[in-house]
Amino acid sequence: MRKFVVFSGFLGSGKTTTMMALTRYYTAHHGKAAMISNDLGEGVTLADDRLARLSGVNASQITDECICFCHDVLTDRLNAYFDDGCDLVLSDIPGFGVGALEHVYHGLHSKYPDEFELGPFTVLVEPRNAALLKTGKSGDMGYILHAQLMEADLIVLNKCDLLESAELEADRRWLAEHYPQAEVLTISAATGQGLEDLSLALMRGKASMRHPDINYEDEDLQSAMDRLTEYYLEYAAQVCCNDFDGTEYLSEIAHRVQEALRAGGYEIPHMKLLGWEPEGDFGKVDLLGVERPIEVFHRFTRPCTELAVVLNANAACPAAVLDKVIRAAVEEASQLYRLEASLFKKECFNLGE
Repeated sequence: MRKFVVFSGFLGSGKTTTMMALTRYYTAHHGKAAMISNDLGEGVTLADDRLARLSGVNASQITDECICFCHDVLTDRLNAYFDDGCDLVLSDIPGFGVGALEHVYHGLHSKYPDEFELGPFTVLVEPRNAALLKTGKSGDMGYILHAQLMEADLIVLNKCDLLESAELEADRRWLAEHYPQAEVLTISAATGQGLEDLSLALMRGKASMRHPDINYEDEDLQSAMDRLTEYYLEYAAQVCCNDFDGTEYLSEIAHRVQEALRAGGYEIPHMKLLGWEPEGDFGKVDLLGVERPIEVFHRFTRPCTELAVVLNANAACPAAVLDKVIRAAVEEASQLYRLEASLFKKECFNLGE
């Protein structure tokens, strides 16, 4: 079988973690799988792709353009994976991905109708964002999440390990009632719960190829996109001492960014900080909002003297503000930990441009 599935969903819903967990699980129990990380930065290293490969996952990246608009590049990559024996390939999409059903699935079906089978268009949501939708207090970010869910063939409520069974069932039922076109599954990518059900749903299911009633030129959607800035930073650092804690260093950067954006009245749905040393040890820290605790996804296991760092962020604030905040956070944290940082690459742009 040659099955391709796109994973959409709000920032911080766990798309990368789920794709990694599912790629491992499917390969261990059913066949061979792979994942693609996609983002808009020109020639950048994606934290998601580097994390996946450091973790031993069959993965690659497509940058410079959304897969919505580079069907030839995407098809070549997919065929390479399928020719290598993969049955299932997963890909995310940049930013919020509203319109990906139309641009990716319908575009591929039109240009390459017999190349491979399109699986259910899958949208991930986490309990916190589901709760915001239910209360109607999610603002224009909620408008984007609603539009994503309108496109879904399959809705995956992730992080179910964080909820009591009654809460989980209430969220699942609410999603099923408000988005009846989609099947709703509950999983925990962190614990592996529900991955078998998700594997079967993807492999047995097919894309509906619907045309949902979404106005992609709507002023509310455009207003939400206009507020968002994407940021990519890559740098190398030399460490002066042998007791350096790379995880605490990354957490310090995240804390400083969080404090500065909160003080300015801005929001940051997701910032990923990944660091690794030449021997392959690595650490990853996530910031999922100015009012949420900083999450350590993976800790360094030992001190290091050389460090490469990739920072990818999406924030609801002007590009110039985000650039100033992140540069200051990196410089101040590097001084605190006595690192000599050497900038390799930086990109910062507004999604609405």
